[in-house]
Amino acid sequence: MKEEAKKYNLKNLLKTIGPGILYAGAAIGASHLVLATKAGALYNFRLIWVVLLINLVKYPFFEFSYRYTAATGKSMLEGYKKLGSWAITSFLLLSFFTSIANFAAVVKITSDLASYIFHFQANSIVASIVLLCFILMMLILGRYALLDKTMKAMIFVLAILTIITFFFALKTGSHAQEGFLPPPLWDTAGITFLIILMGWMPTPIDASIWPSLWALERQKQTKYIPSFKEFKFDFHLGYFTSAFLAVFFLGLGALIMYGTGTQFSESGLVFSQQLVSLYSKSIGSWSTQFIAIVVFITMFTTAITVIDGYPRSIENSLIIIFPSLKKFEKKMYFFWAIFLSITAAIIIAFFTKNMVTLLAFATILSFITAPFFAYINYKVVTSDSFPKEMRPPKWLKFLSWFGLAFLLVFIILYVYFLLL
Repeated sequence: MKEEAKKYNLKNLLKTIGPGILYAGAAIGASHLVLATKAGALYNFRLIWVVLLINLVKYPFFEFSYRYTAATGKSMLEGYKKLGSWAITSFLLLSFFTSIANFAAVVKITSDLASYIFHFQANSIVASIVLLCFILMMLILGRYALLDKTMKAMIFVLAILTIITFFFALKTGSHAQEGFLPPPLWDTAGITFLIILMGWMPTPIDASIWPSLWALERQKQTKYIPSFKEFKFDFHLGYFTSAFLAVFFLGLGALIMYGTGTQFSESGLVFSQQLVSLYSKSIGSWSTQFIAIVVFITMFTTAITVIDGYPRSIENSLIIIFPSLKKFEKKMYFFWAIFLSITAAIIIAFFTKNMVTLLAFATILSFITAPFFAYINYKVVTSDSFPKEMRPPKWLKFLSWFGLAFLLVFIILYVYFLLL
């Protein structure tokens, strides 16, 4: 059906909306709660340009994933395969290794937060296993339909609570001590923090594959194939919600934590606990459970989408590379979800002390590999095999090249400061 012949109304939009919300859930996690808030806590509002700019330069590469699925009815992984086996094989290998680190880090932070907030008396490994089992049961029994409904409710609640909390913080004003000086930005430590912040803000570019896969699941669920305009609406709803809330989280760090003299922990868990504690002191004790709920929902939405996204992308990559595996499609999803969960539990049990280093490594790796996957996404939607009428307009191509240049410049800058 031609694009202009599609009926664009609320009923069809409601059938379309879903993948963009799941993307927002994946994005609004450690990148917002820990990194954006810490950016405000360390540098006040000085890094708001970084948060806005990195969302801008990554925009095309996430849009291309939706564009490809809207134009072809297939996932972006099919576009990778058309470029050559090297593209999808590289994606599969990188996803496998980053999934192990990200699974463990996200589950560890989320389970520890749950124990802290809900006063669950258990050690870290037990809490992590309980969380993993709970999410796995949700995904195995409910699959995409339950994931879709859960995330829509949680992202709505998260957005409302975050905005309300920000305005309460704005009312109380800054708590910076007189004469407080922020740490230097343009040195090795400052540049490293920028790379870590941008690596996962709003989320790694290789995760752009997930909404493409979720869009196909949404079509199976609703039995409706959206127009490109409807695809774009869903994409923009999720992408701009994530970017919008990132600014609010940075503002919360600036208003509540900047200049207080607190030595902020490198641990995402301890930092989150410090955040809850400082809210209680500055806004009032009544806010303790309020902000605790915001913190937990922020990480839980990321945990559930990560635990679904990585197995789904690995499963689909393997099927595209080895079509004979198609008959094991459902079993492969379960296998990878359980395999990665067991691996995460083992890492949490034996390597907890290195979790901060592991998270930093995964974040920096995401930034360093970002230009590679950004370029592949660009090549997919500008190749001769892609429908000419659906190729990106000139302004989006220009933004793509600007984004690639921006990412490469900061990688060079990071290497330069490391070698100093």
